[in-house]
Amino acid sequence: MANYSAAHWRRYLALFGLTSAGVIAAVAAFNYQVDPYLIHQWDTPQVQQLRPGREKLAAWGKTYALARYRPQVLYAGNSRTELGVPTVATPLTGRTVFNGGLAGASLGDSLAMVSHALQVGPPATVIWGIDAPTFTLDVGNTEFDRAVVATDRWYLWRRKLIDLKRAVTADMTLDSIRLQRGTFGAVCHSSLALYGQRDAVCVRDRIDGWGGTRRAVIPRIREFIRGPGPTSDALAEFDKVVGHACRAGVQVRAYINPTHAMMADALYRNGKWPAVEQWQRQLADMFQRYRDSGCDARIVDFSGFNSITMEPLPHAGGPETMTWYWETSHYRTNVGALILARLLEGEVAAYPDFGVELAPQTVALHQARQRAGLERYHAEHALQARMVLDLVKASAAR
Repeated sequence: MANYSAAHWRRYLALFGLTSAGVIAAVAAFNYQVDPYLIHQWDTPQVQQLRPGREKLAAWGKTYALARYRPQVLYAGNSRTELGVPTVATPLTGRTVFNGGLAGASLGDSLAMVSHALQVGPPATVIWGIDAPTFTLDVGNTEFDRAVVATDRWYLWRRKLIDLKRAVTADMTLDSIRLQRGTFGAVCHSSLALYGQRDAVCVRDRIDGWGGTRRAVIPRIREFIRGPGPTSDALAEFDKVVGHACRAGVQVRAYINPTHAMMADALYRNGKWPAVEQWQRQLADMFQRYRDSGCDARIVDFSGFNSITMEPLPHAGGPETMTWYWETSHYRTNVGALILARLLEGEVAAYPDFGVELAPQTVALHQARQRAGLERYHAEHALQARMVLDLVKASAAR
């Protein structure tokens, strides 16, 4: 067996180290240049290329875009906001808008997104969609690494290092290769191409993959009632970030998402109705406190039972799609346009029961009307109500 000197081993290790470093640098440079997930793109040709229906690392791309774009109006929330609230709408004409909604986001995720926007350049207005089940600090979007959230004025410099670190991962390398070979998928535009709003073609592709709107109903309700919110620690953090926005002179418009009436009924059947009503009262008090301090902050409830949310489901022999909803969890942009009109312009004349501002002097009457609406819904939509009851019972038995 050959004997090698210490000098020989040092040369070998040095060569091995240099070769490895060279390979890692080459991989990082390749992935950083190709950037299959658009984690550091804004207003570039890459943003306009067609992408797969499932958007990977959307939070990375959106936090970078916010730091570069610095819009006057920011939307925050989960996929309901991302899919349903249009970035081009009459109440926002002449203002720059970005939809920072994220698929699967909890309140904790949207808190991070709003805090990031306040750090990189406060928007003039934040429009913030929330839901009771996702009103929690648990991580909802598991791809949202908090390292990409701005904490100081050196964010864009630090972000380059974070992106380079991400560029040496195996999954990014494989997807870079697929993109170069033309096998990555070309279904729809990235949300960045639409100022953060999810491409409707992506949504349609996803629903078709589930087997259509009717088949998507049960999984979406089951997912909704599994949410652990609303939680008290989430309310405390929400209060802090709204306060931060107010002190920065930001107009805050929060709203409770108009999920289909079946979703509200599912919360009732699952025993969460008292907790939801308590949460609404707390939100009403919180926003009144900020208005009393001089902040332009309001919260409007679009959920529950009204002329939009009680749309009948598709039925056999009828149209497969719905007018207001993609399925029971996600509303369409025509609903989002009504939300914006109500939040920014006042009552929507055609649908006066859609959107009630929560304030200490109005919340009790609103909740009484919602309880009456629940009874009316059970009477007028008995088949849907039975579906919800059976689903909740089956979920509890598991």
